[in-house]
Amino acid sequence: MNDFIDSAHEADQDTLSSASTAENDDQFSQQALNVTPTTKTTLPSKSSPPLVMVETAFLASTASLIWLINYYFPLGPLLRIFFPVPIALAYLRRGSRASWMSALVSGLLLSVLMGPPRSILFLIPYGLMGVQLGALWRRGASWLFSIFTGTLLGTLGFFFRFWLLSILLGQDLWAYVIAQITELLEWGFVKLGLLAHPNLVLIQVSAVVMIAISNAFYLFVVHLVALLMLDRLGNPIPRPPQWVQVLLDYDG
Repeated sequence: MNDFIDSAHEADQDTLSSASTAENDDQFSQQALNVTPTTKTTLPSKSSPPLVMVETAFLASTASLIWLINYYFPLGPLLRIFFPVPIALAYLRRGSRASWMSALVSGLLLSVLMGPPRSILFLIPYGLMGVQLGALWRRGASWLFSIFTGTLLGTLGFFFRFWLLSILLGQDLWAYVIAQITELLEWGFVKLGLLAHPNLVLIQVSAVVMIAISNAFYLFVVHLVALLMLDRLGNPIPRPPQWVQVLLDYDG
């Protein structure tokens, strides 16, 4: 009888031990399933903040250096073509914030090196023009639209420059422009055999039209230079019209 009781007691203990082992295994499996990683793997971003800062500072100093060299060693319109290109390149590579920072840093550098008036003459219109061109090129705008908006900005910048220089010099520079346009129109009237004299409205309209045409041609040349240069840097601008590609024999 005692042997039977001992055997039953041992069987109960074995059953309890097996159940406890199975319960522990279930708890361990549940804990293993509920484990969440405490650390996350972070992938490096395409453009780290230090790299963006270095590129922005480099392009800003490049724009300032071009303006500085052109002021002290003028080479005609050669360097003037590149005034807005570094800031536009900053927009193409790093976005609007980097482009605005390049324009502002260029203005600060020129303000230290040449004085505030000349730094303002760079920012308006060339600094703003660089941001405008970079924004339109990055969005794939057509050449016609970017040249048109750039012409408006350049014309406004021309009048701002004349206004600022007239204040600094104490002279009305616009009157000098009007006098030159008047002589040109009178010469044209004589060649055409017209006895009339150009009136003031015609003279002023002719002056504005000539300034706009000059800025449009300047923007067209800037587009050509950017097309050839930025393609090689890996930041292409929108493709030119078909007649420009045929004229340049350009297959980009």
